[in-house]
Amino acid sequence: MNTCNNDDHKYLGELLNHLLDVDSPAQMQQALEELLTPSELSEISKRLQIFKLLKAGVPQRQIAEQLGVGIATVTRGSRALKETRSATETGTDEKS
Repeated sequence: MNTCNNDDHKYLGELLNHLLDVDSPAQMQQALEELLTPSELSEISKRLQIFKLLKAGVPQRQIAEQLGVGIATVTRGSRALKETRSATETGTDEKS
């Protein structure tokens, strides 16, 4: 279902390199706030929480209510977790 063209891949690579150059959480927040609208940043943050709550075994309907998102959004997150466990699990593990 990936419909990215060559330019999209190039742009994604540039985005990833830009974000990987960030040295601190404060700089990352600034970079994200410069790149994304407040709504986009909120949605991305909620999607990460969806992954964390699904991994913790919280029921999908409870996640939808808790985060104020649609059940379809939570279901999409559940499918994504099942399809790409390694990438999403790495990004949602708790840091000590």
